[in-house]
Amino acid sequence: MPPRLRKIVLTTHVVTSVGWLGAVLAYLVLGITAVTSQDIPEVRGAYAAMEVTVLYAIVPLALASVLIGIVNALGTSWGLFQHYWVLVKLLLTVFAATVLLIETQTVSHLAEMARSSANSRELPGTLLHSVGGLVVLLIITILSMFKPRGVTRYGWRKQNEHRARQRATAKGDQAADLAAR
Repeated sequence: MPPRLRKIVLTTHVVTSVGWLGAVLAYLVLGITAVTSQDIPEVRGAYAAMEVTVLYAIVPLALASVLIGIVNALGTSWGLFQHYWVLVKLLLTVFAATVLLIETQTVSHLAEMARSSANSRELPGTLLHSVGGLVVLLIITILSMFKPRGVTRYGWRKQNEHRARQRATAKGDQAADLAAR
């Protein structure tokens, strides 16, 4: 990937990933409000805001982060399957996005129940999923920042192939130099 395009893709990936993390934090605050408030209109409002946040912020940012992350990995020397940290990050991201898509139905159902229920304070919250999602996103962020060492078998094979090509090129250059003399 050309350097300019790589920077654009990386910037977009960081923005969508950080946006996903921020939207989950906002959702968590709404979730805490929904389960702790004693004010029924406030609880209804929290559930309605949770639904809007999930549908129009968290889900789009999560899906964009997954797709752009894959493009980013494929367009850099890190690769998608060469380093354990990239592979673990991909698997965690896909897992988090999958759980999110499943949980979206629950959030919409809770928002509907809050709108139609006389006492919306008795609805179950989604705090477990919110906190779990936040923890997974923080782990992904830590992996992105620290990039722990270790290559997969595929990555090891790719590195050996690259080294072999470099040695062959170097030998070819030496032979050309000798022939030119």
